[in-house]
Amino acid sequence: QVQLQESGPGLVKPSQTLPLTCTVSGGSITTNYYYWSWIRQPPGKGLEWMGAIDYSGGTYYSPSLKSRSSISRDTSKNQFTLQLSSVTPEDTAVYYCARSRVVTITNKDSGSWGQGTQVTVSS
Repeated sequence: QVQLQESGPGLVKPSQTLPLTCTVSGGSITTNYYYWSWIRQPPGKGLEWMGAIDYSGGTYYSPSLKSRSSISRDTSKNQFTLQLSSVTPEDTAVYYCARSRVVTITNKDSGSWGQGTQVTVSS
């Protein structure tokens, strides 16, 4: 069974860059043909797919976040990361990483999900 664990700072200041890491166990991030996604859920709102990296390192981004997002991976650590720049309080959310066979994922009943990590943007 694949397991995913998000990690990163719980509090960041506006204008800073948010770094998040997803550590994967029980499966390789290079395994054909999976996508590894970042999804977030602001308070009182639905799930928002942010972007993904595939088994070969190709990246995909939500149009609304493309200009601020960068997804990469470290295959030696079996990790993939998200850096979200120029954060504002509207970026406050629970951030999830997930694995799926499709490039976009917004349903927790599909794929494999981490438990999520709370991120608050505040000065």
